[in-house]
Amino acid sequence: MNLTYKTYWRKTGLKKNWGELFLNIVNEHKPKSFLEVGVFCGVTARNVCELLKEIHKSEFKYTGVDLFGEKFSQDEIAPNYLNEQKFSNPLKNLFYNFLLRENLNSYESVKKFLKQFSENVTLIKGNSNVILRNLDLKDIDFVFLDGGHSFETVFEDLNLIYNKISSNRGAVILCDDYEDSSYITGVKKAVDKFVETNKLKLILVQKRFAKIVI
Repeated sequence: MNLTYKTYWRKTGLKKNWGELFLNIVNEHKPKSFLEVGVFCGVTARNVCELLKEIHKSEFKYTGVDLFGEKFSQDEIAPNYLNEQKFSNPLKNLFYNFLLRENLNSYESVKKFLKQFSENVTLIKGNSNVILRNLDLKDIDFVFLDGGHSFETVFEDLNLIYNKISSNRGAVILCDDYEDSSYITGVKKAVDKFVETNKLKLILVQKRFAKIVI
């Protein structure tokens, strides 16, 4: 299967090589019920949905949790790319900011971007530390955790998720930005503490992704 990570002229935290590595990890496990925390502009979500459709036809589910423009908690600092929608490509800047006047991280924009998978996709707006407490995760077999990056947020997200999927043997939690320690030390610290506390095995993938298999 040829796995090409497409950006669809939108912003994404995964550039081409990282995106294709990510898709290969997802393809290896072939999940049927996927949870993404930190949807951003929906690029990863779209790539995942296209991959899972190819594998499972219509028999898959994608759930995405994101603030979609809501205020960050006091533990988090909003990244500049969420505060200011700037593009180095002047055509993108003209198209999104002046013609469409569309905020790519808004709930409405991401929902429209994923509309061809509307039967498979559920998007939830809000703080992940709150949403995950009440969200039914019993069928989730793959989690991509890329939401808030403070120690407090990541550690709480991990525990909330694990408490609900710990009986799903073979389920995967994949954490982004694990080794970006010069900028995001909270992610690594939270993942390390979570793995140690729950006596789980961490698999480091090319010094970026932390994979935890339940």
